[in-house]
Amino acid sequence: MRLLWVVVVLVILLLGGLTGYAYFGDMSAAPRETRLPVQLDLGSEPAPAPVVGQTTPEPAPAEPAPAEAPAATEQDDLD
Repeated sequence: MRLLWVVVVLVILLLGGLTGYAYFGDMSAAPRETRLPVQLDLGSEPAPAPVVGQTTPEPAPAEPAPAEAPAATEQDDLD
C-alpha cells in the first residue's frame, strides 16, 4: 500500500512538473538573420534536342463517361 502511495505521488508531481514546463519553459528559438548566396539557373542553356529514332508510345484513348441518371427533385431525397 505504501509503494502505491509513493507511485501516485510521483505521478502527480510528474504531471505538475510537465504542466509547469509547458507553461513556463522557454521553448522559443532566438531569431537570427541568415543570408546565403543562391545561384539560379534561369534557362540560359537551351534544352538538349531529343534523340532521333526514339518514339514515345501514344496514350490510349480515354473511355467516355457513363451517362448520369437525372437527379431527383423531391425535397425528401434523404429520407
